[in-house]
Amino acid sequence: MQYQLITTSEQLEKVCIAAQRQEAVALDTEFVRTKTLTPHLGLIQLYDGHQLVLIDPLAIEDMRPFIELMENTHVVKVLHSCSEDIEAFLTAFDTVPTPVFDTQIAGSILDMGPSLGYAKLVELMCDISLDKGESRTDWLARPLREAQLSYAANDVLYLLPCYQQLVSEVQKIDKVHWIYQEIALLVEKKRAHMPEDFAYLSIKNNWRLNSEQLTVLQALAAWRLHTARKKDLALNFVFKEGHLFEAAQRLIDSKSGLSRINGINHQSIRRYGDTIITLIEEARAKYAQTPEKLRLPVVLRLIDIAKYKKTLAELKAISEQIAKDNEVNSDVIASKKQLNQLLKWYWFSVDETRVQGLKPDVLSTWREPLFRSHVIRLLGDVPA
Repeated sequence: MQYQLITTSEQLEKVCIAAQRQEAVALDTEFVRTKTLTPHLGLIQLYDGHQLVLIDPLAIEDMRPFIELMENTHVVKVLHSCSEDIEAFLTAFDTVPTPVFDTQIAGSILDMGPSLGYAKLVELMCDISLDKGESRTDWLARPLREAQLSYAANDVLYLLPCYQQLVSEVQKIDKVHWIYQEIALLVEKKRAHMPEDFAYLSIKNNWRLNSEQLTVLQALAAWRLHTARKKDLALNFVFKEGHLFEAAQRLIDSKSGLSRINGINHQSIRRYGDTIITLIEEARAKYAQTPEKLRLPVVLRLIDIAKYKKTLAELKAISEQIAKDNEVNSDVIASKKQLNQLLKWYWFSVDETRVQGLKPDVLSTWREPLFRSHVIRLLGDVPA
């Protein structure tokens, strides 16, 4: 396998001009995200069927030729399981490749499995076994070893042959637009912004808290998300979720109280203890001063709603019928998580989807015309 390492703007421009002439190109990224909130891009792999290149974004000052290639809608970008790649591109360039043909999504539509890995895809379609030995590489370190570069190159070498077979099969059942629209929805979600005051909605076990405890958790979760964004730290490297929950649940009022949380890192207490105690005090004061009707309502669970199981079963039956009509697996049409997302959006005044300005998946893109009439019949008019 031959590849070229691209380290200058001049090399990049030449490569991207050639790639712009192709109908499709294969893309992949290598990045590091061990302690950071966002992925830090270390390498970009590009294969256009003629040239396989490894682009070093740490060495190249002007990435505009690559950005222009990404945004060229006449060139299909082929990726596998592209969610994290999309996030890496957004972080690095504030843009994404378009259109994207995701071979994992194509595989699921063709009933090859719901989460088919790249190595398994290549084995099934090309009868080749890939070495995954360098997957834990620090892709920000330089220089990268030959074995690391070869591993990275392999991640795009077989994507185009797989794409040619997959797109042919998906075209036969007229579902290529499903793939493109699925990625458009993914990008919309990646661009969405969780308001810090609603960060508590994603904290595990938040439903166990009363209104006062939840008001404290709201303040702590908002602070943690704000700090993580400001410092580009993974949330649990600011303060672990379980410790945050326990501080709110116990309404801890001192650093010595924080130190009694099982497993807590005492460095975290030294760094953030005073801030956390102040936030707890302020949140409790806010709660006490707020009229009862205006206090934060407790978090509801779907399982606590009497009609939940029956309604979920009806939605599953609808999903299975849609899948049968379209000759695909029901997991492609809607997962349990997606059906739960719909019910939360309908039944709860506050949910993670709504506060980010999003709609449920089953009422978005290609799923919307398949589900809309059934959803209205079962749940009522679509909320504003």
